[in-house]
Amino acid sequence: MTAEEAIDRINELLGSTDPATANTSMRIPKPLREAAALAVSELGVAPSTTILTANALRMFLQGTVVLAALELHFEEYPEARPTLAELALAAAEIDGNPLAQRPELLERSAAEIARRHPGASFEDVLLWAEAVDSCEASQRGAA
Repeated sequence: MTAEEAIDRINELLGSTDPATANTSMRIPKPLREAAALAVSELGVAPSTTILTANALRMFLQGTVVLAALELHFEEYPEARPTLAELALAAAEIDGNPLAQRPELLERSAAEIARRHPGASFEDVLLWAEAVDSCEASQRGAA
């Protein structure tokens, strides 16, 4: 089965309205089971821990399918993959981080951290940019 076929089949199954259920025997860590039970009984997050578990699994699978489809898209169109700096800028914008107003700093930081630490994440870029910004501000204050 190809990744595309798996994505299509998972989407088909997730979209099913078939009410049939299946008994399963899942081993869940006790603390997680207790946390789920409390979330149901005390916070009313779902009618039962079974429904909570099924909903959580559904949400995880939906996210997994989106990520898998996006990865297939990037394999076909590598130029569409956002750069590390673009990811950092998007995250800063979403969070309302003041660094969102400094795309040139994020670009420099992304290039530097990628050179020093291949495999760095956009969070690493934001931390690096914050440190650079702080150092630059200190130098301006000392001058």
